[in-house]
Amino acid sequence: MAELSASRRLRIGRCSEGDRIYLLTTNTLDREPLFADFALGRLVVHQFRRAQELGLANSLAWVVMPDHFHWLIELKNCSLRRLMGETKSLAAREVNRCTGTSGPIWQQGYHDRALRMEDDLVKMARYVVANPLRAGLVAKIGDYPQWDAVWL
Repeated sequence: MAELSASRRLRIGRCSEGDRIYLLTTNTLDREPLFADFALGRLVVHQFRRAQELGLANSLAWVVMPDHFHWLIELKNCSLRRLMGETKSLAAREVNRCTGTSGPIWQQGYHDRALRMEDDLVKMARYVVANPLRAGLVAKIGDYPQWDAVWL
């Protein structure tokens, strides 16, 4: 039997439940640090806000790192596949437009983790926004410009 691709393995067992909390993570293609450019990172943030405005998901916390993002959401009126597909596609279109390039900017697939009711959401939000600290990009969370959380 042929081995499953990494992208297909990520989809095994995935289901989308409305009103459920998920931590979503995706990487840029070849871990290219595209979002070290603040303006390009804001294009991703714009897509997070678009999803919320359309009622697809409530953004609880997020961080856009140079080569990936973490997004803690409450899924609303769509599937994880649609949410991530639109977010990544629209962000890629805008990044390509701004940089005068074309083609994919994201690795295929994404990681998702459904949080259980007993999971501490504030602790998870702190984990998300503390990524720049753990990566050694800043000394204080407030020094990193590409994050937000409803609790902080």
